[in-house]
Amino acid sequence: MSESRKRAVSIRINTGDVAKVKRLAQRLGVRDSDIVRFALKSMLQRLVPLTDPDVRGRNLVPVFVESGVELLRYFDLDAARLESIINDSTGSERRVEREDIALLALTGAQDSYAALKLSELNHQDEPSIRNGELSSSLRRYLYEKYVYRSGNGSAQHD
Repeated sequence: MSESRKRAVSIRINTGDVAKVKRLAQRLGVRDSDIVRFALKSMLQRLVPLTDPDVRGRNLVPVFVESGVELLRYFDLDAARLESIINDSTGSERRVEREDIALLALTGAQDSYAALKLSELNHQDEPSIRNGELSSSLRRYLYEKYVYRSGNGSAQHD
């Protein structure tokens, strides 16, 4: 099937979401279906690395750092399932450590415990990370460890 061909699909969404779609469409002066297509395309763009079975390990860190809490909560993904998604069939040089995957999983469920663990990993005496700072602190930690490598004193994209 060609990319340009469109196909009708049926989805079930709750009444409150339908009302929001209608209000958005009215405010923007577009059709309801335009709003749904935009939402779907936006989500697919954010998660596109997950559609490629060859993208694994550290290459999936940005997907789960940027969308992880939403994904984990909505799909009820635990650490074991997350590790399977990220690390299955991944060589040791590309693997994400189990403890870091557990941190990602914990951010969706138990922010205070995740803050404590992140403080330990950053060698801080007290968990100085507050709820609002947790995601940025975790993002920084995981990006520095898995996405950027230091080379000659500067961060480089892997």
